[in-house]
Amino acid sequence: MRRAWLALLLVLFAVPAPLLSASAEEIGSVGYRFKWLGPNDKIVVQAFDDPEVPGVTCYMSHARTGGIKGAIGLAEDPGEASIACRQVGPIDASKLGKLRSPHEVFSERASFIFKSTQVTRFWDAKRKALVYLVYTDRIIEGSPRNSISVVPVGER
Repeated sequence: MRRAWLALLLVLFAVPAPLLSASAEEIGSVGYRFKWLGPNDKIVVQAFDDPEVPGVTCYMSHARTGGIKGAIGLAEDPGEASIACRQVGPIDASKLGKLRSPHEVFSERASFIFKSTQVTRFWDAKRKALVYLVYTDRIIEGSPRNSISVVPVGER
């Protein structure tokens, strides 16, 4: 049993995060709570491009826990996030019908092992819109807190 847990932990940390989903670029952050020891709690703004829909960029904000636990990567970040996705270039509308829907386009861990923030994309063919949903889940219990952003595609 002990070997099984050790093997699981090895696999979790051996796979680089960029291979699992799109990677985000940090745009900036602001501190919102002072910590005497370690970095302050902050709100981070990140951007990532949809890996399957060139021309769409999503901007996501979420809280990141500071302090000593945050500095060494053991803190659990709050489960709230906000997202805004925009068309930043041309979108090939002929390829949108072939997209997997729903499909996870971004994932980032929000605690040491058990919690992650995810962005899932939906294609609404009837309304010709890409819908992006951000939420946080845990292995045992997720959070109903979520946010969506819609990118209309087509005639303007």
